[in-house]
Parts: sequence; C-alpha cells; structure tokens
Amino acid sequence: MSVQVASRVLIAGHGYLGQALAALLSSQNHAVTTISLSGAGSDYACDLSDFSALESLVMLWENQSTSPDYIVLCTSSPRGSGLEGYEQSYLNSAQNIIQLLPQAKLIFTSSTSVYAQQHGEIVLEESEALGAAQTGAILRKTEDLVLNHGGLVLRLAGIYGPGRSFLLKKFIKGEASIEEKGSKYINHVHRDDAASAIDFFIKQELEHRIWFGGQIYNVCDSNPLTQQECYTKLAQIFQLPYPASKSRNTQTKRGWSDKQVSNAKLCALGWEPKHPYFPDSAQEVANTLDL
Repeated sequence: MSVQVASRVLIAGHGYLGQALAALLSSQNHAVTTISLSGAGSDYACDLSDFSALESLVMLWENQSTSPDYIVLCTSSPRGSGLEGYEQSYLNSAQNIIQLLPQAKLIFTSSTSVYAQQHGEIVLEESEALGAAQTGAILRKTEDLVLNHGGLVLRLAGIYGPGRSFLLKKFIKGEASIEEKGSKYINHVHRDDAASAIDFFIKQELEHRIWFGGQIYNVCDSNPLTQQECYTKLAQIFQLPYPASKSRNTQTKRGWSDKQVSNAKLCALGWEPKHPYFPDSAQEVANTLDL
C-alpha cells in the first residue's frame, strides 16, 4: 500500500539547516528532493547559479512528474568565495530558480545581518534593512526578487544546534572575548527552530490554504542577550572564566551591528521556538561539539 505524499519539496542547499529540514519534512510524508554542490549521498549535484545545470534537472523532474510544489532556498556562500560567490549563491541562484520553476512556492532563508542598526535597537521586519556590509546589499536584492515573485523571506539569526555553536565552542576553549563593555546584543536561533519555522509556513498553506508570500518574517529566539549577559550565564553554567575584553571588531564579513531582533510577528501567527533562551540549550549543545 503506497503512502500518500503530502507535497513535493525541493531543498536547494542541503547543508546544516537543510539536512534538519529534510529529516523533519520526510517524517511528515513530504517527498523531499535535495540539491548540494557536492552531490553527497542522495543529493543532486548542481551549482544553482549555473542556469544550464539547473535546467537539466528541471527537465528530468518534469519527465518524471516530480516537479516541486515548494522550494526552500537555504544555500550558503562557499568560504573564501568573496562577494562574487555570495552573489552566485544567493541572487543568481534565486533568479534561475524563479525562471525555471516559476510555479513552485519559494521560501528564501535570508539573514538578520541585513539589519545594520548599531545602538541596541529592537528591530522588526519593517525596520530599516540596508545591511552593514556589501553582502547585506546582495541579500536585500535577493529578498526583493523573491518577494516580487510572491515568495516568502525568512530572516534567520545566527544558527546554532547539535554539533555547531561558534560562540560556545570558543568560550569553552578559552578563546572568546568581549567587545569593549559587552553591551553588544547577540541574536540566536536553534537549528531545529529554524527548520520548524519553514515547516510551519508549508503547513499553513497545505492545511489552511494560507500562503504568506510577499512577506518577511524574522526567525530567532525570544531573548536577545548582550555579550555580558550571555557570557556571565555561560561562566556560571560551565564554571569557566569570564572572557577578557577587546576592541570592537568592525571587519567581519557581514559587517558590525548591534540590535535586538524581534520574532513577535512570527509568534503572532502561532509559531513558538522550542529553544527561546540560548543558555538553556548550552549544555546540551556543548555535549555535541568537537572540542
């Protein structure tokens, strides 16, 4: 007896978040197809910025009647690729997807780095989003492209979860530092909460016929913390020294910013993070890190 497929979902970018999302959607009888540059495992190997390569895959899916109903674009730029790699991974990939698969509902996982506020402001989806660096401008162009197509944009805070937390890893290894007095805010989202937010919007369309295309939502936990608050709590949990202070680092890839990202708009729809407060998950995540 065959199992009825809920929908066909293409995950374009089968990395840290994409793998968790694929597992979640597959458990709900969605037919999940995944793309990665390497083509590892069951992934299709494809550079999404290469029009002809993606076109070949689309023709294959059309011949097999397996074209996707939903596409989640959650790619990341290769390390060291610079602005050109950033543009290819996000903007060019989105352009090709929209041109070759126009009927599929598109969800783009952007970043809260598009908010360049520097004074600890609370930022909402309507807040100015110019980006603190050139990478932010590329993300905004990609967002506008997706929104104009009727797609959905999810701005994700810094992702952590099983096997991954750059902040926690550096802290435990004694390599962390506080910027000046530690007043800068840190915004996090657990990997599984990011995946559940994507799943939430797919369910809204499938179960309630409500598609939130053309809109932007912040996806983050419910408690932005200053560096001082975060490291004070971590020092208590792990019985480790409070990090030393250093000068402000304004040379990061995504630029320097200081803001409190709000998830109120998303929570108002009925979604809630299972990991609303980063320190509460710290010990569990630390147990999975390669230290």
